[in-house]
Amino acid sequence: MDGMWERVGTQLLARVTGPMKFRLVLQPCTAAFFAIRSGIADAKAGRPPYFWELISNPPERADMVKEAWKRIGKLFIFALVLDAVYQLIELQALYFGEMVIVAFVLAIVPYVMLRGPAMRVARLIIMRRQHDGQPPATLRKVS
Repeated sequence: MDGMWERVGTQLLARVTGPMKFRLVLQPCTAAFFAIRSGIADAKAGRPPYFWELISNPPERADMVKEAWKRIGKLFIFALVLDAVYQLIELQALYFGEMVIVAFVLAIVPYVMLRGPAMRVARLIIMRRQHDGQPPATLRKVS
């Protein structure tokens, strides 16, 4: 069992310098894009911060996870596929557990970490505009 965890740790660390390392930047950036977009939508709808609501509101948890999966599911699957390609090229084998770990870290973690702060920043901007007497961005006419 100890040998398995050593292999997993070694192989996970090898992804940083191995082929296709561009995805270690590209995938979290894409997850951040989706998180920011969702955070802005949360601010406009007046919803509470996503992660806090996910933890503290069990009746709504299933619906929140479904909604997040709609936004990030394709990115998660894409991360699984890219890691499978990496494993086939570099390891000539597939380790499903490692694929899930990598996809989770590259897609889900950045999304959950950034959605709440993005919502807070968007809420501050919306409140500042309202305080300054400007209509919200969705109601302003473009000249």
